[in-house]
Amino acid sequence: MDFLNLGVNFPITDPTWIFFLVLMIILFAPILLGRLRIPHIIGMILAGVAIGKYGFNILERDSSFELFGKVGIYYIMFLAGLEMDLENLKKNIGRALVFGALTFIIPFAIGMAVGMYVLNFSIGASLLLSCILASHTLVAYPIVGRYGLSSKASVSISIGGTMFALTIALFVLAGVSGMFKGELDSSSWILFMLKCIVYCVFVFMVFPRFARWFFRTYEDNVMQYIFVLSLVFLSAALAELAGLEGIFGAFLAGLVLNRLVPRVSPLMNRTEFVGNALFIPYFLIGVGMLINLGALFSGWNTIKVVLVMVLVATFTKWLAAWLTQKIYHMSVAARQMMFGLSNAHAAGALAMVMVGTKIEIAPGEFLMNEDMLNGVVIMILISCIISSVITEHAARTMALSETNDDMEALKKKEEERMLVAISNPETVESLVNMALMMREPKSKRELLGVTVAVEYDEAKKQGKLAEQRRNLERAARIASAVDVPMKTRCRLSTNIVSGILHTVSEMNASEIVLGLHRKHGLLDSFLGNFTQSLLNGTHRQLMIVKSLVPANVMRRIVVAVPPNAEYEAGFYKWVERIARIGVQLGCRVHFWGHTDTLPRIKGFIHKFYDGVRTEYTVLDDWNDLLLLTGHINYDHLLVIVSARKGSISYQSSFEELPNQITRYFSDNSLMLVYPDQLGDPLDGMTFSSPRSQSENRIYDNVSKWVYRWFKKGEEV
Repeated sequence: MDFLNLGVNFPITDPTWIFFLVLMIILFAPILLGRLRIPHIIGMILAGVAIGKYGFNILERDSSFELFGKVGIYYIMFLAGLEMDLENLKKNIGRALVFGALTFIIPFAIGMAVGMYVLNFSIGASLLLSCILASHTLVAYPIVGRYGLSSKASVSISIGGTMFALTIALFVLAGVSGMFKGELDSSSWILFMLKCIVYCVFVFMVFPRFARWFFRTYEDNVMQYIFVLSLVFLSAALAELAGLEGIFGAFLAGLVLNRLVPRVSPLMNRTEFVGNALFIPYFLIGVGMLINLGALFSGWNTIKVVLVMVLVATFTKWLAAWLTQKIYHMSVAARQMMFGLSNAHAAGALAMVMVGTKIEIAPGEFLMNEDMLNGVVIMILISCIISSVITEHAARTMALSETNDDMEALKKKEEERMLVAISNPETVESLVNMALMMREPKSKRELLGVTVAVEYDEAKKQGKLAEQRRNLERAARIASAVDVPMKTRCRLSTNIVSGILHTVSEMNASEIVLGLHRKHGLLDSFLGNFTQSLLNGTHRQLMIVKSLVPANVMRRIVVAVPPNAEYEAGFYKWVERIARIGVQLGCRVHFWGHTDTLPRIKGFIHKFYDGVRTEYTVLDDWNDLLLLTGHINYDHLLVIVSARKGSISYQSSFEELPNQITRYFSDNSLMLVYPDQLGDPLDGMTFSSPRSQSENRIYDNVSKWVYRWFKKGEEV
């Protein structure tokens, strides 16, 4: 078809245009579909459906999809093995093996029976279906890390179960593949097993030694990455020679190199980046181009296959988790955690799907038919959603059940290294003074100061650096006036957030103090992308300060605390910082919060800062801070305790904070606190992320825009 007589025919076959359009899909699909809370992995597949021959027929599935798809599928399996937490697994190896056996055997057996007697599949197709159902992917694991629960027994058991189930499923898949290739008859099974044993021994014995020698000898980052990638493909190639599938070889390479590629290292970062940026999305789009969603509406049989696969996949994984819970007398939350982590079918299922599409059982007929393909894709979508929801619920339950009664231990568990981020010369004095008031008076540790200059042309760069150095010198003079040393650093970076985050890491800062401009219209943008980027990049406490009056004239501190704030990792840290300000200023501190939260605050202050004058009032409706306006004057400091998205105390009402602050408290001094969060910072979206980092649905944003448009019309 020629589009608008421009000489452009669909489907597009030109390699240049194909590659360009695929890159555009990789760039924009996660942004658009992420706002609908569609998992990244499903978003890429749906994009492939849209551009494929069963969709709008925009692109032809040429050889590039075969090549990049092959690399992508190996990448997925390699990262699955590389990201396994083997240390935690050792602590619960016995229970992990039991759960792994249950989470493999139950779905495999029931899937086999259902495939043959309910769906009327052949033995080969039923075996393939059983392998897909028996395997799973730790899609929801980032949720566990966010809550700081990685060391929990239920999590370790789930990781071990994943390794066991996936490994056995891949072995069975290899047998199925060999059976249809005519390579496995009764007389060749022994030879096949011997080749597998030799292959596994070779990989486990040779690869680690070779890798250690190479990493010691060659330190070049590019060479190390190429070396790792070559081992992955060598392992895959050797696996195919042994009669196994290449995906098993890639997975085994990930397990073998697990200890040699640290999670926090340039090599790991580079490996994940290349895979997530190009190869894995290319593979997922290629899978989507094979799917004919129109077949779902072609008859009852397709819908039946989809429903049965989804129900069996969910029920069997739940049953395995329930039996494990009963055997080892575990809690309900532990069962939910194991079920949530083991329910998602993603990487392994997709890999097996692609193997099934290559096994030809008759001329032009493949083991993976259209009904199965569509069923697996929809099963992946639903299972990822269920996995994310259940894991989130279990993680919250576990976190909320933990008590933090040992306040003394919490108070002393970390050394203070307060970082003051300086930008505007007008806020230097107020920021440093606020940091000095929050600092431990008896500490011999210096304050940390950083200013970030964004890269300009040479003329502007020198002028900007000179201005920023003057700001730092002024900050150091203010601190030295009270005999507190300040260690300063002036950075040149592509953006301010990146510069601050690098400094936090290099100086091992325990918290960050930022200034907030009073400039009209800046508040919403500052508390939007800028703050969110900082929060995603570090789990350290962030305090955003706007001082409209000198600190010494402040008569009262009003603190708004959300429900469940006491369960955050940094709860006592920010309470202590506010108490110190109260001590320094000699003013009253008025806490507004939930009935369960206020006693925790009162107990801490009574034990460590009994001299602080305090008041406590129940805040019934956190959704509307208008209630506080009658209790705040121009010479008061308003402290609003917020939370990171996905944390225990996070509420959807936090998204309205910029608007509420602008509307009600624009003429008040303000401190916005984001407490420490357990776990690791959110590095960004990967193929396994259950959802994008945006928590807003697109239709919510549209409704807000319409509302503001009407309000603007009314004002006119």
